[in-house]
Amino acid sequence: MGGNRRDWFPLRAGADPNAGSAPRSSLLYRPRLVESFLCNAMKKKLFLVAGLLLAAVFSRLGARNDQIWDDSLDKLAAMATLVEQNYFQPVEADKMMQESIKGMLQMLDPHSYFLDPDGFSRMFEEQKGKYYGIGTQIQKQEDRLVVIAPIEGGPSWRLGVQSGDIISHINGESTKPISSQDAVDKLRGPKGTKVNITIAREGLEKSLELTIVREEIPLYSVPYAFLLDEGVGYIFIRNFAETTGDEFKEKMETLTKQGMKSLILDLRGDPGGALVPAIEVSDQFLPKGDLIVSVKGRNPIYGREYRAQANNEYEKLPVIVLINQGSASASEIVAGAIMDHDRGLVIGEDSWGKGLVQTMFPVASNMAVALTIAKYYTPSGRCIQRDYSRLDDYLLDKVAADKPREVKFTSKGRKVLGEGGIKPDYEVKFSIKPYTVDLRIQGAFFSYARKFVAHQTPLSQRFVFPQDAQGGGAVAAGKIQLGKTFVADAAVLADFRDYVQANKLAYDAKAYKEAEVEIRHELEREVSTAVWGLEPGWRAYEISDNVILKAIQAMPESAKFLN
Repeated sequence: MGGNRRDWFPLRAGADPNAGSAPRSSLLYRPRLVESFLCNAMKKKLFLVAGLLLAAVFSRLGARNDQIWDDSLDKLAAMATLVEQNYFQPVEADKMMQESIKGMLQMLDPHSYFLDPDGFSRMFEEQKGKYYGIGTQIQKQEDRLVVIAPIEGGPSWRLGVQSGDIISHINGESTKPISSQDAVDKLRGPKGTKVNITIAREGLEKSLELTIVREEIPLYSVPYAFLLDEGVGYIFIRNFAETTGDEFKEKMETLTKQGMKSLILDLRGDPGGALVPAIEVSDQFLPKGDLIVSVKGRNPIYGREYRAQANNEYEKLPVIVLINQGSASASEIVAGAIMDHDRGLVIGEDSWGKGLVQTMFPVASNMAVALTIAKYYTPSGRCIQRDYSRLDDYLLDKVAADKPREVKFTSKGRKVLGEGGIKPDYEVKFSIKPYTVDLRIQGAFFSYARKFVAHQTPLSQRFVFPQDAQGGGAVAAGKIQLGKTFVADAAVLADFRDYVQANKLAYDAKAYKEAEVEIRHELEREVSTAVWGLEPGWRAYEISDNVILKAIQAMPESAKFLN
């Protein structure tokens, strides 16, 4: 394997492994091994697809072909030839090959999978921390493809694309029937190529036709970092990519200069990614020599221990890690290292439970196979992989099976469990009411916030926002000067309710009343985003998050681990 720890890449865990993306490995394999792997994968899938047909045909071939079945490498190749020669219509060879590989990998485990050219491209973009596109954050709201925000300085931003714009067509094709991911795939492409989009903007009778040249756009894996009250820092890691370690160090340095005294590290919804940045992030909090993670496989060449390499970083900074069922793979490595060394508390919900390690086997310049080659173990020696023998339960339930679990102990003797993800020290569930979700899907909070900041609701006409030109004069009588924060009070809730009803959005008086607290938080986030930007909007939401509030409350307890 060699001494470079960049050879190791645990991949994402998700509800649909074949649709997910995987990091690229620097581990190279001999072409003969790749060729053999491809051959076996294609043969296996063809057996699954054409089983009934082949059974009927081979029953008529007789004993003269018995020798075919004596060689496992030849029998499915024979099936491939048979399908190609006898199927009632032509079979696309490339597609058959790709589906063959997928079929074989599906029988192994949920995290071994095939990356076709589209999937390979997405993987490469996410792991490199950049992509080529037009620079917009988009979201599907019912059948509308809405621009959440253009990336400042990007090609869309320079051409005047605005938050709230609706992309109605991409290269002349309607966006109504396509998903957000389909739209992303259409908007991205090789650097320097062009894409035509049609923009529908409220207040304009005629749509805008724009031709945008794709450029390199940064894809940040550590998008948000700020101070909460009393010197508590907050950092959110979206995924673990090649740039995550450097991004994280930069954010930590910035917060330290601002007076950070403790840290909440939010890994909720982080599906993981590459192993190296998970080691780099963990290393920031552990003294040199402490074990971060170990890897053990059937083949001894994959065995490896990874330890902290540096001192004098943030070993004495109180820290709490947040996880939930969407936290997987690299996220669990970080949470496990912090917990097993009694370095800090872990709060939230049980994590996903992905303890398998994959390595990328390139099979073409734009295709690869992610194959599980080992398990990883936290410092206490536990493997947190959940049972996947019942695949539907594994993908849908996302909780450990109701059976005795492996027991290990932390550095200070606390009991921890394996075989079911990371179980937090304090369980705090995030919940959201169905009515709030309905309003989100309809884009109610987003669209209201844009109108509110544009003074297009009755209440908002009384507000003076920072972007409103005042010329340094005093605020007119009866006007409300918005300060550094926005609070959705009773008047705002009433204004939003009137907006919902006037626009014939889903309204239920009882459900609205029951969801008022959640509605308030959603409005504070969206209005803050519209006024100050994405990070202030994220902060406005997190300061009222019950998981964050529990973490702030528990920080003194977490700090005691340092004594």
